[in-house]
Amino acid sequence: MNEHELHRQILEVVNLIPYGKVASYGQVAKLAGLPKHARLVGFVLKHLDRESKVPWHRVINSRGQISINKINNKGENVQQCLLEAEGVYFINGKIDFRVFGWNI
Repeated sequence: MNEHELHRQILEVVNLIPYGKVASYGQVAKLAGLPKHARLVGFVLKHLDRESKVPWHRVINSRGQISINKINNKGENVQQCLLEAEGVYFINGKIDFRVFGWNI
């Protein structure tokens, strides 16, 4: 399987994460048929085009925290803003997977 195919599989899974829900990098990797490749998921999402419609912001680390630090011109974390706009809230910098986790 080539690199392009692996990236496509990851992005297909990320596109399935419902509005207002989150998944971990490891969960995405497993669902893409790439268990133990959570870092690859992070790499693929980090290198998306700015205009991409893939909901990258719905992927967080296994501790319920944001890993990507994109900051907007107001100094706010872009990922946190996008998640909060979907009704996902943070308690002490973490998202509760029991409340907002994508359960398949």
